[in-house]
Amino acid sequence: MPEKLRIVGLEEHVALPVLLDAWTRAGVPQIPQLGYGDEPIAQRLRDVGDRRLADMDDQGVDVAVLSLATPGVHNLTAADAVSVAREANDALAEVVDAHPDRFQALAAVPTPAPEAAAAELERAVTRLGFRGAMLYGRTGDKPADAPEFDDLYATAERLRVPLHFHPQTPVSAVQEAYYSDLPNGVGRALATAGLGWYYDLGVQYLRMIFSGVFDRHPQLQVIAGHWGEVVLFYLDHIGVLQDMAKLERPLADYFRQNFWVAGSGTVSERYLRWTAEVVGTERMLYSTDYPYTFGTRPGGFPFLDTSRGVARSFLEQAPFIEEEKAAIGSGNWERLTGHTATTQGSSRSADDHADSTSCDQ
Repeated sequence: MPEKLRIVGLEEHVALPVLLDAWTRAGVPQIPQLGYGDEPIAQRLRDVGDRRLADMDDQGVDVAVLSLATPGVHNLTAADAVSVAREANDALAEVVDAHPDRFQALAAVPTPAPEAAAAELERAVTRLGFRGAMLYGRTGDKPADAPEFDDLYATAERLRVPLHFHPQTPVSAVQEAYYSDLPNGVGRALATAGLGWYYDLGVQYLRMIFSGVFDRHPQLQVIAGHWGEVVLFYLDHIGVLQDMAKLERPLADYFRQNFWVAGSGTVSERYLRWTAEVVGTERMLYSTDYPYTFGTRPGGFPFLDTSRGVARSFLEQAPFIEEEKAAIGSGNWERLTGHTATTQGSSRSADDHADSTSCDQ
């Protein structure tokens, strides 16, 4: 009998008080999907204790890698982004310390202040024990391949930690051109979690490749959710541009050497099979996009609900051998980030000792 799969979910969102306060000051809409109010989804976003642990048990998830809900600090002023990212990362570290067998974390990085982004990534990894960072594609109207982010990518490459990218809402002009004037609020939904998010981020990935980010940083590792943000399904077509872009490698090679792909709670076997065919099970990870896919089955729609054990049963019933399932569930994640865990205890202990020493003086 095979051993029970260990499942680590990599895209499990939180809305911390410091982030909600900053968003309020910035005029962000106070909607439940961002953690405001008393609706279940908002309560789940804010919870980092018993309710979240119970929901993980319900899903069949062993470890949740926590990160800020989109767009994190990317929509804040430079000064606010730096202070909020630091405070949020310290708070996330405390959450992980309270349940180290159930929680890990991805850092918030203040990309509105590029000169501080690399430093905060390094602090979060080397002092707080985080396993990488969560980014959100664009920073305002700056694309992910903007030259000012090069130091951040170099730091991630040097630290050997992945950068997980999460979508955010397309810019206003795109929303107006493509998603306006649809009935019953469908336009807003289509522009975000319906489709627009994934197109927007997929274009950011292609910009990073075509502008040479991965040629300058060949060991940089990026995690793509939502089965590759549409791009995987068009690689055989988009690849025609590789000579025009003067890429150093075939386009598909970047996705097989610099990208890792997870499903973000979209429990579709067709997408699962396609991803395995394109990048291989050795480049696949697991995520549930909690709480956005918890108990969300409108009209009986089957593909976006990981509750009631579906997160686990989907992987257990996947058309792969047991070794491949184990790799997707947690083995690939440990292979990608396990080295960071070996320094976490010593780094945090050293910090605690330094803090206690300073207090004694």
